[in-house]
Amino acid sequence: MTIVTPKFGMGASVLRVEDRAFITGAGRYTDDIAPEGLLHGYVLRSPTAKATFTIASVEAAKAALGVHLVLTGADLAHLGDLKSGVMQPQPDGTRAPTRDIPILCRDRVNYVGDAVAFVVADSRALAQDAAELIEIDYDSEDAAGATATALDPETPLVWPELGSNRAFSYHMGDKAKADAAFAKAAKVTRIDFVNNRLVCNYMEPRSAIGEWNSDENRFVLTTGSQGVHSMQYILANLFGIEKKQLRVITPDVGGGFGPKSFVYREHALVLEAAKRLGRPVKWAGDRTEHFLTDAQGRDNVVTAEMAMDKDGRFLGLRVNLLANIGAYISQYGPFIPYVGITMSTGVYDIQALDVSVTGLYTNTCPVDAYRGAGRPEAAFLLEKLVSACANEMGLSSDEIRRRNFIRPDQMPYRTATGRLYDTGEFEGHMNAAIERAGWKTFPKRLEQSKANGKVRGIGMATYIEACAFPGSEPAFVELNGDGTVTLKIGTQTNGQGHATAYAQFISEKLNLDIDKIHVRQGDTDELKAGGGTGGSRSIPLGGVSAARAGEDLAEKIKRIAADELEASAGDIELSDGVARIVGTDRAIDFSAVAKAAKKPDDLKGFGEFLQDECTYPNGTHICEVEIDPDTGATEIVGYTIVDDFGVTVNPILLAGQVHGGVVQGIGQALTENTVYGEDGQLLTASFMDYAVPRADDVPSFHFETRNVPSTTNALGIKGAGEAGTIGSTPAALNAVADALYRAYGIGHIEMPATPVRIWATIQEASATK
Repeated sequence: MTIVTPKFGMGASVLRVEDRAFITGAGRYTDDIAPEGLLHGYVLRSPTAKATFTIASVEAAKAALGVHLVLTGADLAHLGDLKSGVMQPQPDGTRAPTRDIPILCRDRVNYVGDAVAFVVADSRALAQDAAELIEIDYDSEDAAGATATALDPETPLVWPELGSNRAFSYHMGDKAKADAAFAKAAKVTRIDFVNNRLVCNYMEPRSAIGEWNSDENRFVLTTGSQGVHSMQYILANLFGIEKKQLRVITPDVGGGFGPKSFVYREHALVLEAAKRLGRPVKWAGDRTEHFLTDAQGRDNVVTAEMAMDKDGRFLGLRVNLLANIGAYISQYGPFIPYVGITMSTGVYDIQALDVSVTGLYTNTCPVDAYRGAGRPEAAFLLEKLVSACANEMGLSSDEIRRRNFIRPDQMPYRTATGRLYDTGEFEGHMNAAIERAGWKTFPKRLEQSKANGKVRGIGMATYIEACAFPGSEPAFVELNGDGTVTLKIGTQTNGQGHATAYAQFISEKLNLDIDKIHVRQGDTDELKAGGGTGGSRSIPLGGVSAARAGEDLAEKIKRIAADELEASAGDIELSDGVARIVGTDRAIDFSAVAKAAKKPDDLKGFGEFLQDECTYPNGTHICEVEIDPDTGATEIVGYTIVDDFGVTVNPILLAGQVHGGVVQGIGQALTENTVYGEDGQLLTASFMDYAVPRADDVPSFHFETRNVPSTTNALGIKGAGEAGTIGSTPAALNAVADALYRAYGIGHIEMPATPVRIWATIQEASATK
């Protein structure tokens, strides 16, 4: 039989089919949608970080021009709070109590931006004007704003009834075994640092439209999300209704990165208001509201120690981590540091481990999953520590890693935290990255920088992450009457290119042009269940299911075609929307096949891949920087990435994912920082004060893969959505630290390593000398 190679199949560099709409302004985002009779909502938010309050009167607001509704906490007694169900067991076996998020605060506020009232009017401007007429008496109190001091005796308590700002405690490892390893160590290296808080800053701020259909006794919520089904489940529970009484729709989404996974107060508010008023209600947040209220990321204060023998081989690791979770327990918040510490040992053969995590309440915006969700924090901790170990042992960054890597012959490898790595050749991708980055010729470039009055450094990070967490993502395909094919799947694109990538899996099975394959996501009426997008799960799980669904449909098409052509199904080949008897011109096109089907199920394919273990992408990032000591300005002059993603589905999409992730990681290392004052006020609430990387802050990247297929995933795919962020932050900061160490003997600098911080650090070191 002739084998037809599909031009759009797996491994092909197919350009994104989504981009024509996006670059011509034809995208359809939530704020573009305006149902007939639309009203607009505005959330009145607390201007103080901690206070009890009373609402004296809302009458003036109710009487204001264009106002239809004013809601306060007292009006929502029938609704529950937004709850988290992911609190992990503490060392004593108990689960700490949560502090849930009220839809509207009732008598106390706990951070600047906490929601106090909701006003609905003919326009957002009128709603905002009316909100300012609400009479509220705040009795402000001292706030707890900083992670490092949250447990100090003099720090005010966020929740006085708890008696402490401790939210929870986790432990992982064997303390006695770690103590024994440290007792026999020839050298112990310790670092203390802050993993700075971040605001994710997707391009599209959050918005939501609520509708109520009284005839059907049913809500409709339209909102940007990372998965409609989890929102449907949570909100149905909140309202005390069945899931079928709430339809959730997600149109185009301008970035997610974790924080669009969550149910926020505004989702419930627009639904409640729509039901009360019998008209659609839209809330559209602005950039300041995003800074104030969308779940933020990272924010750890860490002490880490590595015990080594005389040759620099790792004997044991100790970590004490304080994790700021903000004023309330967000949806997945307590799980983020937990999943992070499961990756504590990274790519290294470390047999003894003692890791403690303390979650902390502060009067700040809640903290939750942000791109990588715990794994970037773990990788930064370990890679910063390993580079410090190299300095103290007098070894090069690559040599200390080489001595401690888990070897391929140790795979599958069970870590001290219980993770099971199936494949990985860590020294292989490190060596490849070293060669591509010109690591050995760095001294020549260093001398040239010195001649020009600059300082230069090169930094490395070798990372591994866990993603595509155990589970499945069923896929449903159907042949349409016009010969096109529709795939329905419960993940959610946020700009990654799902419509292209999923279509490639189907195209490979049907030999059908990619523009004839339509991908449908984001509607609970079209699909009854789905796992959403997060943890780089869409392609490793959903892609395999899509491939199986395509294969199922292909066999059904062949059977129908065989009946019509009076042939055997085994003699039918599919190509360009036609089913043909091999070696002949006798054929039937897909539209005719659709008409010939005897029952609807004959045109439907189904696939589901159930994965019982994570996949583990890994790689090496090398960053080279040049610093002007007179200004502290840093230029990234080289950036090399060699990754192991198992199997590549689409090289162009993959490069885009990696490049974007690297820039976000560089942002944390060099420019981005969320700062709260001692009174809990957010001091970085706009782009005037919060610096995301610009195009001239980053170089052209050298990116390549050195893939070792996963044995856990049916197609060998490991996942790539978060990897760029995980490897880049430690690589970039290690490069800056290397430059400062070589030139001034400076052993540490906190993130972000901004020009002013670098300049001040150099001045201090110079003065000390």
